[in-house]
Amino acid sequence: MTNSPAIARRSISLLSVLLILLAPSLSLKAQRLLTLEDAMDIAMEQSPRIRHSRISLERSEANLRAANARLKSKFSLSISPLNYSNSNQFNDLFSTWYNQETMESYGIFRIDQPVKWTDGTLSLIDQLSWRDSYSEYTDESSKTYTNNLYIQFQQPVFTYNRTKMDLRTLELELENSQLAFALEKLAIEKSVMERFYAVYEAKMRLEIAVEALENTRVSYEISKNKVDAGLESLEELYQAELNMANANSAMQNRKVSLEDSHDLFKQLLGIGLDEEIDISTDISYRNITVDLQTAIVNGLKHRAELRQRSIAIENAENALIRAGTKNEFYGNINISYGSIGTNEIFSDIYDSPDKNQQLSVLFEVPLWDWGEKKADMRASKASLEANRLSLKEEKDNIIISIRQAYRNLDNQVIQIDIATQNVRRSQLTYDINLEKYRNGDLSSYQLNQYQNQLSEERLNKVSALIQYKLHLLDMKIQSLWDFEKNRSLVD
Repeated sequence: MTNSPAIARRSISLLSVLLILLAPSLSLKAQRLLTLEDAMDIAMEQSPRIRHSRISLERSEANLRAANARLKSKFSLSISPLNYSNSNQFNDLFSTWYNQETMESYGIFRIDQPVKWTDGTLSLIDQLSWRDSYSEYTDESSKTYTNNLYIQFQQPVFTYNRTKMDLRTLELELENSQLAFALEKLAIEKSVMERFYAVYEAKMRLEIAVEALENTRVSYEISKNKVDAGLESLEELYQAELNMANANSAMQNRKVSLEDSHDLFKQLLGIGLDEEIDISTDISYRNITVDLQTAIVNGLKHRAELRQRSIAIENAENALIRAGTKNEFYGNINISYGSIGTNEIFSDIYDSPDKNQQLSVLFEVPLWDWGEKKADMRASKASLEANRLSLKEEKDNIIISIRQAYRNLDNQVIQIDIATQNVRRSQLTYDINLEKYRNGDLSSYQLNQYQNQLSEERLNKVSALIQYKLHLLDMKIQSLWDFEKNRSLVD
């Protein structure tokens, strides 16, 4: 009971120092209080990194939608309202020149339907034209209407299906973007938690520095009273003043560090740098049971990096196919069937129609490419083999990273226990030596050493608790298993 007034005075003084420190931030602008969950939600919407990744995902989705749209029927209409020519023509049979004058209007309507499964194209084409022509050679003119309606099918042969492969490439690109977006979300979650706890640690460092300053002020008052009473030399008072000045300097440095942490945190979240924020969190420790085998099995089953390596292998296989078709032997078959009608009267165009049929087969036969195809295939095979090796290496890396996360987490449990015991011992040591100082059995310099030791151990405990939270998150990211809720992060 004898220490109650002293404790009350100390609490009031500590509160006064805290109010002085917080005064610059108490402006007319409202302060935004953020929990870790609030920060995560903001970052997932506003963080520049996640927005870049989302834009890349949207681009891949749009490219795939465009490719699928190209597989649907395409309707087109070409119109030439006027096409006039007046030119001299040479008749080879009679070796004479004559004048040919033509005026023409036409329109072409066509429907093109790509055939995905064969890489061919089926078309329906209708060409309607009007022609006014005069030939000086025959001294005759004619005005006629013509309509040409036919179905056409073009089919490449002896080659790979480019339509299906291009579509598959875009599908893989989209899946890769989705995986990259998911990985970016996990990376953002880790970055936000690291920055959040960096702010919290800076905040706790400031609070501990304030308490250290107050403890130093108490020892200064004790020393001053002793000097005034002639019980202690002036040297002890100077040392107490020096200790208080150093404690005040340390407190100011912690304050600057906290403001810097706020800026970096706001930049990561994507909020305004001028916005006033503070954080709220529960740093209490709860030991979470982690099963290493569950972590490894789930990580190897669901880690996005493995699927990305598989996508890279499939893309390399497609590149090998493309390299194999360079300077290839291939053909193209073109079949068309329809009817054409011509008449001077529009309504009588099809009074006597004629068949319009065509069949053509074209082959491209490469003769010599100076080894280009062979070199490209060798390069593509090397790329494929490298991607297969990367897949195996990635599996080993995942297992190693999960094991490291497990060891770090297990070790951090021990570190928290050690830090907790050290804080208790340091507090008891400081209290005992403070009493010695009051009784004149200890110098100001020695007491300051015990104060610094207490502050350091308290900071070590805060850091140990934060590291445990971060190692637990790292285990969740590495294994894609939430051990706090005991469930997989992937359905």
